[in-house]
Amino acid sequence: MAVGYWSRVPPTDKDDTAAGAPEPAAAPQTTKRARRRKRILIVLAVLAVLLGGGLVTTVYYVDSVPTPSELELPESTTVYYADGRTPIAKLGAENRTIVPFDEMNDSAKKAIVAAEDRTFWTNEGIDFTGVLRAAWANVTGGQRQGASTITQQYARLAADLKGVTYSRKAREAAIAWKLDNKYSKEEILGFYLNTVPFGRGAYGIEAAAQTYFGKTVRRDAPAARQLTVSEAMVLCAMVKQPEANPDNPEGLPGYDPERSPLARQNSIDRWGYIRDGMVKLEYLSADEAANLEYPDNVKPIDRKAGQSGLERPTGLVVNHVLSELRQVEPFKDKPADYVRNGGFKIVTTIDKRVQDAAEAVADIRRDTAPEEVRGQPKNWQAALVAVEPGTGRVLGYYGGNDGTGADYAGWYYDENGKARGFGQHPPGSSFKVYDLAAAVGEKISVKQHFDSPDTKEFPASGRTKGSPSGPIRNAEQAACQPDCALWEATVASLNVTYFELTERLGVDKVIDMATRAGIDSMWANKKGDPRPQRIELRGHSGQQVAGHFSTEVGIGQYGVTVLDHANGMASFAAGGKRAGAHFVRSVEKGDDRLFEEKVEQTGLGLDREAINQLNWTLSQVKAAGLDNDWDSAGKTGTWQAGRSTTQNSHTWMVGYTGALAAAVWLGTTDGKPLRTRTGDYDVFGANGPAPIWRQFMRDATAALKLDPDEYRFEEPKFPGQTQPPSTPSTPRSTPPPQAPTSTAQRPAPSTPRPTCDEPPCASATPTRNPTPSRTPTPSRSPAR
Repeated sequence: MAVGYWSRVPPTDKDDTAAGAPEPAAAPQTTKRARRRKRILIVLAVLAVLLGGGLVTTVYYVDSVPTPSELELPESTTVYYADGRTPIAKLGAENRTIVPFDEMNDSAKKAIVAAEDRTFWTNEGIDFTGVLRAAWANVTGGQRQGASTITQQYARLAADLKGVTYSRKAREAAIAWKLDNKYSKEEILGFYLNTVPFGRGAYGIEAAAQTYFGKTVRRDAPAARQLTVSEAMVLCAMVKQPEANPDNPEGLPGYDPERSPLARQNSIDRWGYIRDGMVKLEYLSADEAANLEYPDNVKPIDRKAGQSGLERPTGLVVNHVLSELRQVEPFKDKPADYVRNGGFKIVTTIDKRVQDAAEAVADIRRDTAPEEVRGQPKNWQAALVAVEPGTGRVLGYYGGNDGTGADYAGWYYDENGKARGFGQHPPGSSFKVYDLAAAVGEKISVKQHFDSPDTKEFPASGRTKGSPSGPIRNAEQAACQPDCALWEATVASLNVTYFELTERLGVDKVIDMATRAGIDSMWANKKGDPRPQRIELRGHSGQQVAGHFSTEVGIGQYGVTVLDHANGMASFAAGGKRAGAHFVRSVEKGDDRLFEEKVEQTGLGLDREAINQLNWTLSQVKAAGLDNDWDSAGKTGTWQAGRSTTQNSHTWMVGYTGALAAAVWLGTTDGKPLRTRTGDYDVFGANGPAPIWRQFMRDATAALKLDPDEYRFEEPKFPGQTQPPSTPSTPRSTPPPQAPTSTAQRPAPSTPRPTCDEPPCASATPTRNPTPSRTPTPSRSPAR
């Protein structure tokens, strides 16, 4: 009888939650002859199934019997900062805490036997009649049988044997037989309770007690904290079907009472079945059973259970980490949860010092953000990415305050291969850095002069007075007009000059330079579709993709991501050498290193003089000046809102020192124009994102404790120049006077700004539901 074998369990503690259950009687003795007869039947059953299944050996199946600590069950993966010690997030659904059998109270021990195997304490580890039944069904073509003892169930878990097949039944029977010979019943039941899944990612009874009730099975815990018999019965009911059937989750929801009304009823019904079994096994008296109540304290389902840290801004980093790993071996083409549940240690490129500095300034709701952007309307949104020159390591990433929401700094592939993220925005004049780089690469000196009137027609590009888009106009004025050197036009951000420069170079060369520097994608409108589509630049020449873009590419009309723009700046900071932006440094499991970053540099085709001229010119931009003795270079950018001549939707500041590159975007979550708390629309790259960029660069370089003297820019030689530059030639010098910001001369664009609801710019599910930026068709909007 089952009751007799309960004597093999340690006596119930007086303070135990099962106190009051009758003390089991002594175990009846099974005669050696009877035991031998049963073993013969087991052998015959196993052989029958083996022969019926066409198997020829059981050596593999009985070779080893792993204990719970040896099982390769799903394990949590942890993502770390670059130091390899500080965690960013914990991933995966697995939650398991092993509790030795003799440290458990009796509640779950009794409930699980009543639920799953009422002859556990007397059987030989195998339901040999069930095995014979399966063998007979195999021979006769009858229905397959699936019932198993607790020992067989553990054997199945230990050997990862799934599905009701003849070979599985033979394997579990053979292992169960060996288990019963090698271990005591107490040990086997302990193995099982520490291993079996209970749903919600909980493996083992202790994890289940914590997950569903916030309690423990430890008998030395305070009585109020220990799992009760009634609660244990709810948990043991779930073993039958821990999760909803994915093919029919509504009709077969399982036994989690919080999943649905049907699941709750299933739980109540099976709870009653277990209660009746507890009475039959004399673990409960009839009166005790009658007084038991179904517990109403089951915790609600936590959809984020088993995971932590994803709600913070660095949760967006985790998205990029997983996306990156899915593209490389040994993680490519693996199941969706392979990384999350693989028990890996993932070390990212994110430097906590840099990340902290990024969040402090780019989260404009914080008191640590610059005064210019602090306390502004709720629809204001900033994004910031910092990249290490020469390595491509993303040191800091802020795409939004909610790591489970919208990503305004980039895009990534989710576990289904779908593009996610809101990170593309028209860069405006900040994109002119690539025109400038292409120009110096073609030996066009930054001191070369251009005709720079306020307005100019470009017939070859279709920008004439009679065209729908009209001529090109400057958004700013400069003292040098109408005859400006290229460096002066850069500082004043003159559209006329840069439109002419793009025509001279060719759209393909500008795109080539941007691609080599770090712009992997741009967004363009396609005929008949008002929504911009991502155009892959990486892996294509400028000539191959130039057809998607017009000359307006040179003044920043087409959307790019903050991540790509930051990588472009890092390439300039590294002396004209690009390293691909990436988030993962290494992946380990135990003692095995499974993946390690490969930093490879590619040249931009810029010699030392070209880089020096580029650095010098961008260092003259007033917004790029730092007050901490670092040589710095940068460029602002602004793109207008729709047809407005006075309102802007996208503002940028991008730049670098020799040690750090960063890009900052400031816009809105709903696509509306930027409007200050006082009702003004006077928001530009210089007074919005630039203060964020400067404060970040100061704070991050200070946190990294780097010496600015080791990262000085070199002076350009300006070959062929007989006169010195019209301003001092040192990067730290004061740039020439700039005309006051004015919007009065801006004409309206020819088309309204469309909205974007296609991936990757709108495929994520943000906490707020923004209308992401869209790239307009060729317009009259001056970039700034």
